[in-house]
Amino acid sequence: MQIVLDLARYSLGSAAALAVDYSLLIVLTELMGLHYMASAAVGFSAGLIAAYALSVVFVFKRRRLDRPFLEFAAFAAIGVLGLGLNQALLWGIVTYLDVTYVLAKLPTTSVVFLFNFAMRRTLLFSSTR
Repeated sequence: MQIVLDLARYSLGSAAALAVDYSLLIVLTELMGLHYMASAAVGFSAGLIAAYALSVVFVFKRRRLDRPFLEFAAFAAIGVLGLGLNQALLWGIVTYLDVTYVLAKLPTTSVVFLFNFAMRRTLLFSSTR
């Protein structure tokens, strides 16, 4: 049952982080003229910081690591793996399916969301303490 509550709270926190990510993707690409891949990396990184803050304050009640710096480093490392997955999927969908980056971001986000939740909950925030 706890996993369902964690997933629900993580979904809300991720929605807020996604708002940061997606907004930066569009603003940096459309208004600032950056390539969509660069904008996606910046947006994803800003979303990562928002996701961490929400994860430790709102989402998860149990934490494996007592040292916040190490916890953030591990959280970020998982995020970097997620970023690689994000970039690969975004590029592949845009390149091979001829879909705009705005639409390609939607399925990409779903896959990366599930990956990040599973990894972070398993490695960082689920414990028997």
